[in-house]
Amino acid sequence: MTPGRHYEFGRFRLDVDGRLLFRDDTRIQLTPKAVDVLLALVESRGSPVGREELFLKVWSDAVVEDGTLTSHISLLRKVLRAGTDGRELIETIPKRGYRFVGEVEELRGQPARSAGERILLAVLPFENLSGTKKHDSFSDGLTEELITQLGRLNPERLGVIARTSSMTYKSTDKTIEHIGRELGVSHVLEGSARRAGLRVRISAQLIQVRDQTHVWAESYEGTLEDILSLQSRISQEVARQIEIALLATEKTRLETARRVVPTAYEACLKARYLWNRRTEQDLRMSVRYFEQAIESDPTYPPAYAGLADSYLTLMDHGYLSTREATARARPVAEKALSLDERLAEAHVSLAHAALHEFDWPTAEREFLRGIELNPSYSIARHYYSNYLAAMGRLEAAVCEAEEAARLDPVSPAAPSNLSSILWHAGQYNRSIEQAQKALDLNPSYSRAWEDIGRGHEQMGALDWAVEAFQKAMALEPQALGTLASLAHAYAVAGKPNEARRIFRTLETAAKTKYVAAYSFALICVGLGRSDEAFNWLDKAFDERSPALPFINVNPRFATLRNDPRFHKLLRRIGLST
Repeated sequence: MTPGRHYEFGRFRLDVDGRLLFRDDTRIQLTPKAVDVLLALVESRGSPVGREELFLKVWSDAVVEDGTLTSHISLLRKVLRAGTDGRELIETIPKRGYRFVGEVEELRGQPARSAGERILLAVLPFENLSGTKKHDSFSDGLTEELITQLGRLNPERLGVIARTSSMTYKSTDKTIEHIGRELGVSHVLEGSARRAGLRVRISAQLIQVRDQTHVWAESYEGTLEDILSLQSRISQEVARQIEIALLATEKTRLETARRVVPTAYEACLKARYLWNRRTEQDLRMSVRYFEQAIESDPTYPPAYAGLADSYLTLMDHGYLSTREATARARPVAEKALSLDERLAEAHVSLAHAALHEFDWPTAEREFLRGIELNPSYSIARHYYSNYLAAMGRLEAAVCEAEEAARLDPVSPAAPSNLSSILWHAGQYNRSIEQAQKALDLNPSYSRAWEDIGRGHEQMGALDWAVEAFQKAMALEPQALGTLASLAHAYAVAGKPNEARRIFRTLETAAKTKYVAAYSFALICVGLGRSDEAFNWLDKAFDERSPALPFINVNPRFATLRNDPRFHKLLRRIGLST
């Protein structure tokens, strides 16, 4: 067995194999690239490391802007200062690069895992060996189902990386060591699936990351009707191999896995496959497939939960009004729970709908139940952090968003959500840092540029804010909410004509598609037109504009907070007594 390598400096420990940084045994949340920058500096301790050398070591497989390295150095300095009473450990060498100046001790040997230590596992995308791409949805669905099942087994002992991060490794040529380092996991489950009519063959193997040893491997065969039983057998074996005792409820669930109606199961897999792609056309097609699954088997809970998710995602992306989305989503989420009360996804869908209906007691109760049933379900953490922000419980909101990011480490949506929560909390520098992390993971992620724009706007860097919003629009020209943010930035930057031009553009767009009333209110606030802003906010209340739950912690509406009409609005929403 290959011994693990660690570097210790002061209160910090840098795990080389796991690419993890700890301060006093508490893991510090950093992206893999940030850890790689720190490692390069620590390994060259005392000697300067040039900027070009760092680019080659850390970003050899990507083209990045020069400011990316600077932002990573800034983040690392901030993290390290917190554990050194303000002392700098990274020194800038003018025109050369950087140098790590702390005292470093290199240690070898993997620390033994204690009996109560929580394990983190990744399920890599199962390979489709059926010989046709039409079965991609089957292998992807198998991956997603296993992630869900494993996440419920014993949450205090086993955490499972979210689907969005795991699926980034589909058809990858990265090694298990590399993947484990990026995700910060100790074990990886990988495998393949083969379909031939209604016959299925699933092969799976569990790998320990630190030395790439195969802990266990097995193949299973059966019919599509037995697919849930096959998945349960894999989950139970994984738990046994990594010495995780199953919770009694999950043991019963796995041992009594029901047979499925093949047509319902296949329709549900196709629907989830489309839902994960997130385009308007794919989302609307996912609705049809979930409906087909329900027609084939009206007692299949995941189909109802998935249908609720499709409606709510259409709302989140601005393709469906809130009123219509929640009116459709809530009944099917409730139906799913009437069939399976322990389905975490359905609880979270019901909570998500309640959040946008301003039904705060239901939202909190259902979010907490969903997290209780599957603490590894990152989407639950994501949306619950939004609920907490709306309630003004910003410190707790940040903690939940950080946990969602830990469970979904290579998805840009996670740091972007954390960036948004930090922005609502008034932590603008940290918000921008998280948005930059999202761009490191996906340079084309438009939402991150909007996050950066909002942060700079609140810090008074209005030219930078406008530039960031423009970059976001260039990446996603149909994002009308981002266009409203650009108009607001123009207005507060003293360019009212540009803001009014965008206002008219949105008015024209509203004749043929849904444009949130909130967007018009935002522009009016920027232009200082308070009366018009309140008229639009009344409309936003009537239509339940998706951004309205956060109005009380939204810094862009701070100029309205002393107006009695604002307090009246808060009372109507249920955010004030």
